[in-house]
Amino acid sequence: MHDKLKILFVEDDAAVRLGSVQAFQLSGLEVQAFECAEHVLRHLEPGFPGILVSDIRLPGMDGLALLEKVMAIDASLPVILVTGHGDIAMAVDAMRRGAYDFIEKPFSSEQLVEVAQRALEKRHLTLELAAVRQALQHRDHIDAKILGRSPVIERLRRVILDLADADANVLVLGETGTGKELVARSLHEYGRRGSKHFSAINCAGIPELLFESEVFGHEIGSFTGGVKRRIGKIEHAQGGTLFLDEIETMPMSLQAKLLRVLQEKQFERVGSNELLPMDCRIVAGTKADLLALSMQKQFRDDLYYRLGVIVLEVPPLRERRDDIPMLFEHFALQAAATYNRPVPTVSSMQMSELMSRSWPGNVRELRNVAERFTLGMLSRVDESVTQDGAAEATLDAQMARFERQLIAEALRETSGRASLAAERLGVPKKTLYDKMRRLGLSSDEFK
Repeated sequence: MHDKLKILFVEDDAAVRLGSVQAFQLSGLEVQAFECAEHVLRHLEPGFPGILVSDIRLPGMDGLALLEKVMAIDASLPVILVTGHGDIAMAVDAMRRGAYDFIEKPFSSEQLVEVAQRALEKRHLTLELAAVRQALQHRDHIDAKILGRSPVIERLRRVILDLADADANVLVLGETGTGKELVARSLHEYGRRGSKHFSAINCAGIPELLFESEVFGHEIGSFTGGVKRRIGKIEHAQGGTLFLDEIETMPMSLQAKLLRVLQEKQFERVGSNELLPMDCRIVAGTKADLLALSMQKQFRDDLYYRLGVIVLEVPPLRERRDDIPMLFEHFALQAAATYNRPVPTVSSMQMSELMSRSWPGNVRELRNVAERFTLGMLSRVDESVTQDGAAEATLDAQMARFERQLIAEALRETSGRASLAAERLGVPKKTLYDKMRRLGLSSDEFK
């Protein structure tokens, strides 16, 4: 987490400065040392990727004056002040002015490193949230709508942009909660039909008797209770896009009617003999294998081939685990803004717990956990339970979580080269591949 963050350290005592720098370096932290406050100010700017550790008593500008300057540059930058004996009151006053923490001399190397690491974690989260805020302000970019930096998500974004202007029907395949409607809306918004209506309908949520009216519309008096004309989803989406979610639940009788509309590019309102043109792109969403269902005579194969001219697969969250920190922080930020709550701090341990979960509900489940965490309904991010109601607190689950974390770290350090990762972990390559397969890890995630 801290490999791109830097510690700026100000200390006029050469011996203390050297010892502290060595302590930071031995802990794997990047540090740059200065003997006076005036020199360090040249390296500070808004959004500086790091923290500042400074002695209070310095020649020239002292630590308190330096703190004031830093707060004016970037009030979110963590500043740790080092105090001498008798300066505690001064340090407490500095914290009221915005200092992150203080350390009293003499201090141990362990104490110095521990406080710095906590400040680095806070800085890492602050910078990540700032990036999310910036993304939210530029929603015209697809990477601000379909979040993630994993290879599978980057490829999905490219394919969406490539297909956005095409009129070919698209079948979006993905598990529950992966974001199929978000993909459908992106196909609509980034194409030439983006200025027209996007109509969505959940095929599982409408009774069969009302489905035709909902999709095709109806005329006055076409059935009991039909007291006025209704414009259906197809007509509403003229020039735009119609999204049919959970298409696998559509009754066979209605599948035949939809197929006819797709073939003839025209439709009739219920109770009317007038043929109306259909000019909308069809995007269908499903979590089922429609081809397999068609072989079992549970879905029309001719409709499948009409809908699935192009098939887009949305990956489950377990196949894009590197996106979890960004997604969680994005949802937490949104929840904080919605409910007027402070943005919660997520520790590295909590993030490891998030990364190791199976997430059967995918992104939708992650968003739910982020909202509950922001509202203070979870003392730990892993308190929520799996869909079958069993808490992930068993010994096997915790061992798998720890094992996955170690393997992921080794793959990250070796840029996804499994053979090198196996050497680092001291296990045969075959054993590592078996464990990766069991834990849902892929080398491609870390390249």
